[in-house]
Amino acid sequence: MEKVTIYGRMSCGFCAMARNLCEQKGFEHEFIDMPALGLTKEDVAQKLGRPVRTVPQILVGDNYVGGYDEFSRYVASRT
Repeated sequence: MEKVTIYGRMSCGFCAMARNLCEQKGFEHEFIDMPALGLTKEDVAQKLGRPVRTVPQILVGDNYVGGYDEFSRYVASRT
């Protein structure tokens, strides 16, 4: 699988579950801690080209997947 990019917050349970899923499956991944970098949801929305209401926001390669629920279904359909 291509590199997984997770935009989120360290305090977010769904963000932690997405990171854990990547680690369990051995996927290369990068967690972007939005508050630590001073990124807002609006900043991430501009990068993704879509509104951001919740975190995590997850990409596989350059392809937008969605939040944790969509990502877990994406992983299940490919493993």
